[in-house]
Amino acid sequence: MNRLVQPEILDTLPPADPRATGSRRDLNRINWMMRNHAIMADALKEHWNDPAPARLTELGAGDGRFLRHVAQRMVSHWPKVRVTLLDRQKNVTPATLAGFTALGWQPELLVTDVFGWPRTFEPGGTIVANLFLHHFQEVRLAQLLDLIASRAELFVAVEPRRAAWPQFLARCLWAFGCNDVTRHDAVVSVRAGFAGHELSALWPDRSSWQIVEHPTGLCSHLFVARKK
Repeated sequence: MNRLVQPEILDTLPPADPRATGSRRDLNRINWMMRNHAIMADALKEHWNDPAPARLTELGAGDGRFLRHVAQRMVSHWPKVRVTLLDRQKNVTPATLAGFTALGWQPELLVTDVFGWPRTFEPGGTIVANLFLHHFQEVRLAQLLDLIASRAELFVAVEPRRAAWPQFLARCLWAFGCNDVTRHDAVVSVRAGFAGHELSALWPDRSSWQIVEHPTGLCSHLFVARKK
């Protein structure tokens, strides 16, 4: 199955649109079914052995609930972390921010396109992404990975796995009550997902990084790059 990047409906809807809010709820359920929270937390524990990073940044953070669930799994290892939730739309609620604060983590919002990420942003620490990289064509994706590599000591991404089984499951989301936006975007996401070592091939200066890439979980694809 060749990789195919197509527009997703959720990206075109205003944040307050009922179809958009419904789809974001669906995405949180899908993340639980895919166990992406656990996959991300386990990867962070395995590949960052030092004390908590100075900063943890999520790209394409959406409503912030994914990273909050990761934080709940990580708080015993990282009791205090500065968290930056980067997204081009402001979807994070005060309740979600309060959830981070209750865990002892310090959240902040950065509303910008990822390529508008300020150059003054403090480099270092850990950058994560969940179901985000697959939105980009190869040329733009290579540029994004280059940007991430210039700012991170550790980068972890959980993406859709491009294969027949995930595609079949994506077509069955009607059975879980997912709305039309989610059902459309899930199929598109799998087509744009990753297989093999496609992300590794696009990562810059691979000799300076330890790279892990493989399928994981029910239908996810894991990529990890840690600076040597």
